[in-house]
Amino acid sequence: MKISHKRKVQGKLQKHIKAVKSASVASLKKEKPAKAVVAAKPAIEPKTETAPKVVASTSLTPKQQQVLDIVRQNAEGLNPKGIGLAAGQEEAKAASWASAALKKLAEEGVVERLQVGSKVLYKAL
Repeated sequence: MKISHKRKVQGKLQKHIKAVKSASVASLKKEKPAKAVVAAKPAIEPKTETAPKVVASTSLTPKQQQVLDIVRQNAEGLNPKGIGLAAGQEEAKAASWASAALKKLAEEGVVERLQVGSKVLYKAL
């Protein structure tokens, strides 16, 4: 590819990116008054705070639900390898199998991540 062609293509790309950015900034400026109206609504939402937790537990994948059930059975907490072994995984793959589901559950606030020294334990809330 010739250098002059490459420069021309890069120049067009930069113009396109600038145009998209300016269009998005203009649309954000138009939407700010609408966001002020939306910001007033959260004062009403604390009454329905328990409903999202129910929705979060029903939208779990089967793997996440299995991991959550195992964590709930062990009140003292379990490490990812123990959870994987309880689910019937091979010893070598047990920790990696459970860690992705545990991470999502911790983000949703269903499971608590506790670090004790170099060990990590997960407890149900």
